Amino acid sequence: MAKIIGVANQKGGVGKTTTAVNLAAALGVLEKRILLIDADPQANATSGLGVEQVEYSTYNLLEHSMDAEHCIQRTSSPNVDIIPSHIDLVAAEIELVDKVNREYMLRNALETVKDRYDYVIIDCAPSLGLITVNALTAADSVIIPIQCEYFALEGLGKLLNTIKNVQKIHNPDLDIEGLLLTMFDSRLRLSNQVVEEVNSHFPEMVFDTIISRNVRLSEAPSFGESILMYDAESKGAIQYIQLAEEVILKNEPSNPSLKKQKIER
Repeated sequence: MAKIIGVANQKGGVGKTTTAVNLAAALGVLEKRILLIDADPQANATSGLGVEQVEYSTYNLLEHSMDAEHCIQRTSSPNVDIIPSHIDLVAAEIELVDKVNREYMLRNALETVKDRYDYVIIDCAPSLGLITVNALTAADSVIIPIQCEYFALEGLGKLLNTIKNVQKIHNPDLDIEGLLLTMFDSRLRLSNQVVEEVNSHFPEMVFDTIISRNVRLSEAPSFGESILMYDAESKGAIQYIQLAEEVILKNEPSNPSLKKQKIER
């Protein structure tokens, strides 16, 4: 059965979609079967994997007007399928308000397909609205990207409170997969200070992998490719492979091949 991981932060521009797309691609390269769900009306994860024709989307999935089977599309990234997004998803926030069990729409919709995959990655919208609550209710855990900049911890408390509320009311098994530091620039004292601060506040929750600022990582979405397809030797590609290895080791501690790779690094 798939491990469902949401990638969430209500702040925009923290590397959330970049992480969702490239973590999915890296897990796929490591021969895991991946379903990426674009739960953001901006549909950046969809375009970031080169999906241009969207017949059925996350909107149809949440509305239950189409089952998950018909919403899934293949991508050019190895072992990665996607349920794409569309601007129509904006309407779901309003249309679901009066529905019974509105917070469980995504969880229920995924029941029929999640056994086909090893990991389901959900790219959440940069808000704490009903769509994001649906994603957190469906998820087993959540990755929170935090950019290594001045306002890094601003709003994190609000997101953690939302996660606690979801745990309390809708999904008691929801866990925090980890905090991921992104947009790191080793030349800047501020970046290093943010790393120290986050590690001191949340020592057990921070991933070892830190995602650096990388030009190739910024260029890849404009070509509709993950960083692993665009430039497999770039720093960004290597770091997302390392993140994928961390995720697998955390969830599959008996995986001997990855343990060996970790020791050799």
